[in-house]
Amino acid sequence: MVNNKPLIICLTPIRNDSWVFDRFLRATSLWADYIIIADQMSTDGSREIALNYPKVRLIDNNSVVYNELGRKRLLINEARKINGSKLLISLDVDEMFSPEIFTSGEWDEILKLPPGTAINFQWTNFSPDGKTMWKGYYFPWGYMDDGFDNYDQGISSNAIHCARVPILNDTPSYDVKTFSVIHFQFTSWSRMLHKHYYYQCLEVINNPEKSAVDIYRQYHHMDNITNDQLLPIPTEWINWFKDKGIDILEVLETEIYWYDKEVLALFDKYGVRRFRKVYIWNVNWTEIANKMSNNTDIYEDPRSLKDKLIQRWLQFSQNKLNRRKYRRVDKLLKKNGNY
Repeated sequence: MVNNKPLIICLTPIRNDSWVFDRFLRATSLWADYIIIADQMSTDGSREIALNYPKVRLIDNNSVVYNELGRKRLLINEARKINGSKLLISLDVDEMFSPEIFTSGEWDEILKLPPGTAINFQWTNFSPDGKTMWKGYYFPWGYMDDGFDNYDQGISSNAIHCARVPILNDTPSYDVKTFSVIHFQFTSWSRMLHKHYYYQCLEVINNPEKSAVDIYRQYHHMDNITNDQLLPIPTEWINWFKDKGIDILEVLETEIYWYDKEVLALFDKYGVRRFRKVYIWNVNWTEIANKMSNNTDIYEDPRSLKDKLIQRWLQFSQNKLNRRKYRRVDKLLKKNGNY
């Protein structure tokens, strides 16, 4: 490692993430000097898991709503209480670095980057089959901190997704070439779908000007993956982590997800009809409510025949958007069909 290297601080929000949290902390403890965890009122034992790791600083996120901008500022402000130069790395709990971070030598080059530089990492998404993966986009998840504090200018507090580190559009950046961020979201396909149900409902409330077509396309991007994009998960990755006591293929499932409770709360507040245009009605929400709390409320599918037909079209055409005629139909739906 370089001399006088900056402190490496991982910033991670959690909420009822015990399904993957211990694995995340084991892996992150291998490279981070500090792991700052902002817990949004977890009730599943996540807080207790965090306290088992000496590098963790556990702080409270007391927001009762989903607010990425607020939790980002909470994490960054806590990191800046630590003296010294800092490399901020923002990872979600279902992410970890591939083993090349320790073997390629590029990590040393990253630590020499000047303050104010964003570091872009590529997602490597594990498939639910536990055998294959596909490469995703590059995202700015690292930042050589310079204390910049005006990074949220122009970002709405209602934004569902925003940059995790303090950057603007003209921030200089570095693309990491020899290692990537392993993403485990899709290994639990059911959990991912329910999380996306919640996100789609938030889009309806927070971004009412956003079309249902665009919401569908955004939260079903994984349906575009074709077999020729899939790569085998490297055996050396599996074995490397196994030597460290980490099983990267383990998938822990639960029957009910906290996202479902939030969706039901939105139904109660706004009525189910408000959400008829988003594709969340392929599950029985009344049955889910009964499993959660013996709730006798009825959450009937509010979609009209027109809604159902349009959503079937969106499903059918999701992986065909490279053809102009399908994109043209999207435009017509948004313009003439008010969708």
